[in-house]
Amino acid sequence: MQSIDGVSLKRVLDVEGIKKNPDELVIIEACVHKIRTMSEFAFVILRTGRYIVQAIYEKDRCKASIEQLKVGAYVRVKGHIREDERANLGFELQLEDLEILSMPAADYPLNVGHKKLGCGLEANLDNRSVALRNPYERAIFKVQEGVVSGFREFMESQGFTQVHTPKIVAAGAEGGANIFKLDYFNQDAFLAQSPQFYKQTCVAFFDRVFEIAPVYRAEKHNTSRHLNEYIGLDFEMGYIDSMYDVMEMETAMIKYVMNYLESHCKEYLDLLEVKLPIIKDIPSITFVEALDLIKGRGGKNKYDLEPEDEVLLCEYAKEHWNSEFLFITHFPASKRPFYAMNDKEDSRFALSFDLLFRGLEITTGGQRIHDYQQQVDKMKEMGIDPEELSHYLSIHKYGMPPHGGLGIGLERFVMKLLDLQNVRQASMFPRDVHRLEP
Repeated sequence: MQSIDGVSLKRVLDVEGIKKNPDELVIIEACVHKIRTMSEFAFVILRTGRYIVQAIYEKDRCKASIEQLKVGAYVRVKGHIREDERANLGFELQLEDLEILSMPAADYPLNVGHKKLGCGLEANLDNRSVALRNPYERAIFKVQEGVVSGFREFMESQGFTQVHTPKIVAAGAEGGANIFKLDYFNQDAFLAQSPQFYKQTCVAFFDRVFEIAPVYRAEKHNTSRHLNEYIGLDFEMGYIDSMYDVMEMETAMIKYVMNYLESHCKEYLDLLEVKLPIIKDIPSITFVEALDLIKGRGGKNKYDLEPEDEVLLCEYAKEHWNSEFLFITHFPASKRPFYAMNDKEDSRFALSFDLLFRGLEITTGGQRIHDYQQQVDKMKEMGIDPEELSHYLSIHKYGMPPHGGLGIGLERFVMKLLDLQNVRQASMFPRDVHRLEP
């Protein structure tokens, strides 16, 4: 609370509460988003951390002058609430006084006051601290926040414990060359490709765990779907009967997240003109079945799925099951990590799956090997020295329940959810093969 002229005033945070109290005297601390000068008055559009508020300035009603005011200035204003259904919030603010808290040293390089910036992606990313002042751009990350909040709320409701695992590690969970190496006090260390080893470890004492944290991939891809640092939504669960338990948990989670977004992020979804997918059951096909489908739709028979194959498969799922999601299961064991359990009925295939959404893979998951000797044997089959992963193998040596889990790329999920053209648009400050700043 703040007192001006002996009057106790509230800062505007609760818009619904303000609507119920017309003529209330309030203080708003905000940034000047736009100024539209008319003949006898001016509209001063104010941007708070969440809202765009329309204020009316009239010289004979406001103690302060707006002659020195400019877009980008941060102000503290006082005024009366006046109902007006034409305003975006259903009310406007009749200014009585204003105080300039700070003035910008330069004009914006982008059209922040427009509904959309109207610039190219590189200009957007080069001027990110300005671009994100645009309400449309900012709304992307309010929806992203909603996805994370819904994910966390669902996981906790299902008895999962949130964990925080190291991002500086001695070995990569996925192996291969796509791992960042660093000097760690004269020792070789790496940035974590995945929390896989640690979340499996945590299953031994928490049963069910989840993590929301950065993941690092040293892939030299310069595409619209790749980042070198992204946020992973990971979970791992014990006492499963099959990988289908993991898939069912993910399906329930996505349904929950969609309902959460509808309840908590509607204003941002409306601004972004987004239609959330309707989810009933997510269809599932095997990798071999997927190959047969894409072969008949222009795809090529091969040992893995290409980006264009994922598009074709999602088109098929939409046409035949009216689903924008599709699980692909039983990938070739040689194409999956060493910790993926092989199918007992056909060891050529792993109990592993991907989830495709609107033409893009957003999830990889499956059942893990929990038996010590079985894990050692598979490591040797794949040319991995078990001694180099002795700490990881200790969880198997001292006993593990049957378990499985998955990892979701947050930015990819949001990219497809909002129908964005490039995953970098769903990263606040993206890191890719060319971009280390801002």
